Amino acid sequence: MIYLKSTSDIAKMREAGRIVYETFEVLKKHLQPGITTKELDRIAHDFIISQGAKPSFLNYNGFPASICASVNDTVIHGIPNEKTVLREGDILSLDIGAVKDGFHGDAARTYGIGSISTDAQKLMDVTKQSFYEGLKYAVSGERLGSICATIQKHVESNGFSVVRNYCGHGIGRKLHESPEIPNHGTFGRGIRLAKGMTIAVEPMVNFGKYETTCMGDGWTVKTVDGSLASHYENTILITDGKPQLLTNPEWGE
Repeated sequence: MIYLKSTSDIAKMREAGRIVYETFEVLKKHLQPGITTKELDRIAHDFIISQGAKPSFLNYNGFPASICASVNDTVIHGIPNEKTVLREGDILSLDIGAVKDGFHGDAARTYGIGSISTDAQKLMDVTKQSFYEGLKYAVSGERLGSICATIQKHVESNGFSVVRNYCGHGIGRKLHESPEIPNHGTFGRGIRLAKGMTIAVEPMVNFGKYETTCMGDGWTVKTVDGSLASHYENTILITDGKPQLLTNPEWGE
């Protein structure tokens, strides 16, 4: 079932989204060679708690950390740890969720550590832009498949691939609600979007083939061919007009 959010619900989701956004702003100051992903997790956890919220991911289905930190060929769900030290030229995908007053915000960003390759920069840029291309169809009355197909088209036209076996989702009182939102599909198909829907759209893009594999920890998802992966996500509010990004209050395009 898809839940349409009330004005009160949206205000709470906007606050959760603000906390997620500001957590990224805090972490960006620490994204330098030599820091461990575990230290980034600690910084994020402490900030989220300081805002009167809780990390959405901590203990979610047993996940042992407050954020996901995925380096290079790790697509999603990288578990922060002391052994993973960021190095010059790495790319790092951070996925962050916060819950406050019963509602969640969820977003992801990919960052370069120090000087990165032109290929890595292009992958990150295309991933981010594919989200904003899809966002053009996040409009009441539009079909969900138009978002999905547009993301796929932009990614593949740039020579990259979209991950097939993980997807975006509805969000609200639960971190994951209906509907599922793949990053591929058929334009003009699927459910109609409606005012009050809140969805997390999250292109996951591989430099090489789209196939992925899950590691023995049951969480860490890597590209099968060892190619780089990038991830970009925001929580979106569907309105009568232009969509709103609850996890990027500065967005004004």
